[in-house]
Amino acid sequence: MNKCGYVSAIGRPNAGKSSLLNWLVGEKINMVSAKANATRKRSNTIVMHEEDQIIFVDTPGLHKQEKLINQFMLKEALRAIGDCDLVLFLAPVTDKVIHYEKFLEENKKNKKHILLLTKTDFITADEVAQKIKEYEKYNDKYLSIMPISIQKGTKQSDILSEVVKYLPESPYLYDTEIMTTTHLREIYKEFIRESVFDNISDEIPYEADVVIEKVEEKPRVEVIKATIVVEKSTQKGMIIGKGGEAIKRIGLNARKKIEPLIGKKVYLELFVSVKKGWSKNKASLKEMGYDFE
Repeated sequence: MNKCGYVSAIGRPNAGKSSLLNWLVGEKINMVSAKANATRKRSNTIVMHEEDQIIFVDTPGLHKQEKLINQFMLKEALRAIGDCDLVLFLAPVTDKVIHYEKFLEENKKNKKHILLLTKTDFITADEVAQKIKEYEKYNDKYLSIMPISIQKGTKQSDILSEVVKYLPESPYLYDTEIMTTTHLREIYKEFIRESVFDNISDEIPYEADVVIEKVEEKPRVEVIKATIVVEKSTQKGMIIGKGGEAIKRIGLNARKKIEPLIGKKVYLELFVSVKKGWSKNKASLKEMGYDFE
């Protein structure tokens, strides 16, 4: 029988989880941003490797803060650990081992996991070997440890072959032509939010969010109407920009992300709304799609 199972990508914020999964599937599906804690919800990326099916689960970074939105994100990550068959723990090679130690504390069910050393592109082989040595005291905890470097020759199959070793025998859970279970509206939302982060200064906090108001599918064009939600009036002005320059730039950037995925032109109409304190209020969070239940 073929192998099939859920594999959660876990790590601190900015460990490279979303970038890795986009690379493994060969398509930009997951939001990627330099801003910490950009990923807020779990999302499934489906990869076929020879005759086996792997459902990778992208997750928010492991972190602890008092804000409600951060509490939601931590719960999402911990649920992903509990629900999966295997964990990929991503550890940037420059990180201290303490981040991995914290993961071991959070891994209440002792889920089996592979340790991936990421971001090794710009360090020497000796430095990589030294980092592996630091993790050796925990070699009874992980199944294997893999330094990965896309620029230095790591192939998708290197990681996928290692992953399927530890998956259960099972029939496929999804159609083999599907790349993600995430609804297109949710992907549109994330790409627009990514474009906000890409094009506006650090003064816009990562709490900025997007609501997809309407999607109209036409044969040659996708019509999308969306509202960017911020918490302060001053932030609304920054999103719009002088003469609407900033919001036009955000829209152009978002269209460039969406069009290759759906294979047709996008007409994107953006609005901006102020919702004070939405990220600190459970009712507002639920309205925005972050349900604590």
